[in-house]
Parts: sequence; structure tokens; C-alpha cells
Amino acid sequence: MTQIPPHFFGFGSLVNRATHIYNDARPARLNGWRRSWVRSKARPLAFLSVTRAPGHAIDGLMAAVPGADWAALDEREYAYVRVDVSGEISHDLMPAPQVALYQVPEENIAPESNKNLIPLSYLDVVLRGYAQVFGEAGVHAFMASTDGWEVGILDDRTAPGYPRHQAMTAAEMSLHDQLIAEVGAPVVTERT
Repeated sequence: MTQIPPHFFGFGSLVNRATHIYNDARPARLNGWRRSWVRSKARPLAFLSVTRAPGHAIDGLMAAVPGADWAALDEREYAYVRVDVSGEISHDLMPAPQVALYQVPEENIAPESNKNLIPLSYLDVVLRGYAQVFGEAGVHAFMASTDGWEVGILDDRTAPGYPRHQAMTAAEMSLHDQLIAEVGAPVVTERT
């Protein structure tokens, strides 16, 4: 019998297939969790995490980790810890594999006085991934199922700070800007 490798569940930039090398990614739903922007002592900018939230669900991608070699993903997600969510994922893969996600540990979340902002170059990549996998409805669902927009967004499109940034089309930028305005997230052009 073939051994099914473990899988990761991505709920942010990992949904954008152009940001990783895992070719067999498939849509999945994480039940009982909610996504949020957090500030961390481990990174200079805000980034996505998840917290348990009964009655909620978020869409994302899951993909196999060949040979259970987590080293590359652990390095990429260095400010997170891996959490097993095997029993909380809905997907079309049988038999069901072990599935883990990356979550910012509570002790690494910075106080609200921390001024870390969401890099727009990061958000653009995340939204493009959701549009490619789940369509425009998926982009709207991402915005609605994510908390922490009050953290604020740093408009770094002219000098992207996110290492896996991608050039966006005018239509993508317009949609993203509209979605940001709808959730009321403040946008600034420089850190204070």
C-alpha cells in the first residue's frame, strides 16, 4: 500500500501557487478556525495567522509534503509553529492524510502598541492566489473571513517588501484597493 505523505494547509500566500513548489495543491476548507492579521516579535511586518473559532471556516489549499520533509516549509514559515488539523479539514483526498498548518504562537504575538503593518505587496499576492483558486467570490470570502484589518496596510507596491511579490495588473490592483476600502483598513505610504 502506498504511503500518503503528510500535507500542509495554506490559508494566505501559500494559496498562490506561484509562491511555492508543491504542484499537487488542491482546494480545502478548514473548519472551526478564523484567519487574522497579527503583529509579531519575530517579523517586522504584520502577517496572517489563524485561531480556533467554532462555527467559522476558511478556504485554502492543501498540498503534499514529499517524504515528510518539512525543512523548506519550516524555514519559509519561521515565525510560526506547525499545528495538526487533520480532523478539521474538508477535502477530496482519500485516504485522508495527516494535515498541518502554520500558526503564530500566542507568545510571539506582539502587543497592540507594535506598529507592524500589513505589506500591500503581501496582500496582493494572497488575493491573487484566492482569485486564481476560488474566483472573485473567493477573494470576497477571504476578506470577510479575516480579522485584524485595523492593523493597517503599508502601500509598498512601488518598492515591494514582500520577498515573493508579483507584478499586479491594473484590474487586480483596482479590485484589491476596492476590497481594502470596503473593510475599512487604513492605508499608509510609510511607516511612522
